[in-house]
Amino acid sequence: QVQLVESGGGLVQAGASLTLSCAVSGRSLSGYRMGWFRQPLGREREFVSALDWSRGNTWYADSVKGRFTIFRDNGKSTFHLQMNSLSPEDTATYYCAAGWNSGVYTYAAREGYDSWGQGTQVTVSS
Repeated sequence: QVQLVESGGGLVQAGASLTLSCAVSGRSLSGYRMGWFRQPLGREREFVSALDWSRGNTWYADSVKGRFTIFRDNGKSTFHLQMNSLSPEDTATYYCAAGWNSGVYTYAAREGYDSWGQGTQVTVSS
């Protein structure tokens, strides 16, 4: 079982940048996908970005493409979400997640992840 702990959330103004981090423990991440999802208050949890841990391929939701960057720390079981040009629409609880690359689900599907962090709040004021 993989354990994940997010950090880095906070309150920022529109246009600011913020970096979220996810520390992972429990097993080797070779063959795993790592993802970021977010859940605005009263809405469904939605895909933000994903990273193939072994190959380094990345994916982004259209709403964050060009503004957010997912990347990993080489040599550490930690990955991050760099968020630039934040807007109030980005306000949400952000969750990191991990799942085995079984090929059954797309990288954007919540069903493709079976380990989740506790969430970190990001609030963007206008």
